[in-house]
Amino acid sequence: MSDAGVGGHRVDDGAPTDWAPGLERAFDISVVEGTQTPTPEGTIPEWLRGTYYLNGPSHFPRVDGVHAYRHWLDGDGAVSRLRFDGPQVQFTHRFVDSRKRRDEREAGRLLYRGFGTSFPDDRLKRGIGLESPVNVSAFRFGEQLLAFGEQGLPYALDPVTLETRGEYDFGGRLNAISPLSAHPGFDRAGGELFNFGISFSARQPSLTLYRFSSDELIYRRRHPLPYPCSTHDFMLSERYAIFYLSPHVLDVGAMMKDGESVNGALRWRPKLGARLMVFERSDGALKADIELGAGGGPGDREWSGYCLHLINAFESGKGLTVDVVELERPVYDQYEPVPDLFADAPGGGPRRFEVDLDAGAVVSKRAVRYERCPDFPAIAPRDAERSYDQFWLLGITATGQLGRKFFDQLAHLRWSTPETHDTWTAPTGAYLGGEPVFLPHPSESDRGLILCQLFDAPSRASSFLLFHADRVSKGPVARIPLDHPMPLGFHAVYYPDP
Repeated sequence: MSDAGVGGHRVDDGAPTDWAPGLERAFDISVVEGTQTPTPEGTIPEWLRGTYYLNGPSHFPRVDGVHAYRHWLDGDGAVSRLRFDGPQVQFTHRFVDSRKRRDEREAGRLLYRGFGTSFPDDRLKRGIGLESPVNVSAFRFGEQLLAFGEQGLPYALDPVTLETRGEYDFGGRLNAISPLSAHPGFDRAGGELFNFGISFSARQPSLTLYRFSSDELIYRRRHPLPYPCSTHDFMLSERYAIFYLSPHVLDVGAMMKDGESVNGALRWRPKLGARLMVFERSDGALKADIELGAGGGPGDREWSGYCLHLINAFESGKGLTVDVVELERPVYDQYEPVPDLFADAPGGGPRRFEVDLDAGAVVSKRAVRYERCPDFPAIAPRDAERSYDQFWLLGITATGQLGRKFFDQLAHLRWSTPETHDTWTAPTGAYLGGEPVFLPHPSESDRGLILCQLFDAPSRASSFLLFHADRVSKGPVARIPLDHPMPLGFHAVYYPDP
């Protein structure tokens, strides 16, 4: 017998256990669109004034009792807006009216291939790409709220009502199949938007880096890649754009010829090795291309793995610090089958790379020992692009145990105390969703709150929780219950009032 250390469960070695009782209820929600005025429980400070946005997959229809979508990334996107005026709160939830959603609603059936779902006679966009469900993130840009999916154009929404205005092509600078990620980066001073896209050509794979100012495309720089790798995120420092490229390779032939979904066509090739690529923000030129080494055996502590999300990056003299969440292997295969997710969740955790750019080498690497398949890292906005200590993320307490599981722990970690963890674990049957977001105090930079989403399966109820940022282990100081349940989301962002 082995002790999983969560919820009082024990599991026979090798025998899967359901570590996420009731999780299926999070994927059987009939989404109610509209606006409500929740009544908070607990204390919401008077100084909290601003707007929070969350995007996530929110439509998982059943056909003959079975979920039509196999993969968490396949559900149609819906954006939430949580408006704070001190203790007064307003909540709005609305689907993104994407082309995919409109066409399928009119047809009364699924039409388009998904990230993890394929079926006979499914459609691809212009025969080569996915029609995006627009379900990953949402950010303000100018007068728009832009909702992003993977490898497609974002959709512009009204930032107050969340009404869909239409596909957004940056003033005609991009076309419908321009590769674009769901993780834009923003210049802290001027508000410029940086983004990237991957071309998965087997013969000439490439990464395109974009820089926009309002609707102006300042540059579009294409760089060859050693392999057509699935890349979800990147990070900005003061002068650089930084990518951790993992050898998670897309077999385009399997998609085009064999009808595979994206997830079905992804291949883990650790012997190809991971790498850091660093580009100049000013003009998109390549600054450094650093091999991190090929995958070794289970006992190889220098093994370089898989990165879905980066945490932060900052410069000191000629050096560059790059902080990432590095897992032992890819995690997308754990997003299926809905609703039995994370059955064999990979280990891994926060890792810090110290880089000598002149030498083109990593000079040191160290870890925060939090190995619970962590994801959705967040920092205080003031710490972006500068030296910092603390960050927050979600974890899965039953990592290492067989059987479905889900994010159930909020962790507050520090680089200065890598063995000490300030954590809060949700009750059994309750699950955390949405990137934890730091809500800063307007005048005291070291104070703030952490906001994250909670779904309680036994009661089929959704809420948002507020924690003191520096002591999440004390539990939430306030809860914002919603009138209707909402699915578990992906990425979130908060904009304080000026």
